Amino acid sequence: MQTVTQIKPRYYRSIFISDVHLGSKGSKAKYLLDFLRSTRCDNLFLIGDIIDIWAYKRSRHWSQLHTDVINLILEKARTGTRVVYVPGNHDEDLRKYCGLDFGNVEVHRRFIHELSDGRRMLLLHGDEFDHLIQCGKILSLIGDVGYEFLVKVNRWVNVIRRLMGAPYWSFSSYLKTRVKKAREHIEKFENAVVNEARNLDLDGAICGHIHHAELGNRDGILYCNDGDWVESCTSIVESSNGWLEILHWTEEKKTMKAYDLTSSQAAA
Repeated sequence: MQTVTQIKPRYYRSIFISDVHLGSKGSKAKYLLDFLRSTRCDNLFLIGDIIDIWAYKRSRHWSQLHTDVINLILEKARTGTRVVYVPGNHDEDLRKYCGLDFGNVEVHRRFIHELSDGRRMLLLHGDEFDHLIQCGKILSLIGDVGYEFLVKVNRWVNVIRRLMGAPYWSFSSYLKTRVKKAREHIEKFENAVVNEARNLDLDGAICGHIHHAELGNRDGILYCNDGDWVESCTSIVESSNGWLEILHWTEEKKTMKAYDLTSSQAAA
């Protein structure tokens, strides 16, 4: 008889997520809910566009999964996890509450987080640099109407892939890395974020906004983008010693599923 092995939630000192876009049809709330249930942390940083107020006003889309994500975040806040919310442009209505605390959730316009190794990181969404990085019509693929169309294409691509037994794949993320103007947009954004951290005499920055997960050193400044939960299902996580890494949840799930199956067979 096979038994199902219960995998303990993974512990991280801090988890950084952004661009969930709850309230939009493209939000991968099911993946995020699974991620939040499979992990625990001391600090949970929500770096903007968690709720897509813009999209909700247009389509009034809100599922039970979206409510479940909010409830789980509030439960974590009630049970000892420090939760900090830095609103982005799609949830900018919440910026008027910066400096306040709701249900143990702190709301800040920006936030400085000290890693366990002493490095100080600027946390910001990143939309404040939009005026610096405009570079052509192709960027409509990354913004609003054109971007929403791309997300719809991405959804149908993965419906077909599921029917074929293939894993989740982000078509839109793939396109961003192949279109020259999109790469230029990303590079300009990264430079703007890095310069802001440097000007504030900080060691680095963690942001979101452009839906492109990245982690690297830019002339002595650490640039971290936690990606999104519309296309790539990624986050930045901090270990107990201050080490940062990008977590691709769709890939992690495959690894955990294989481990669970192996463990169950061993226990049979």
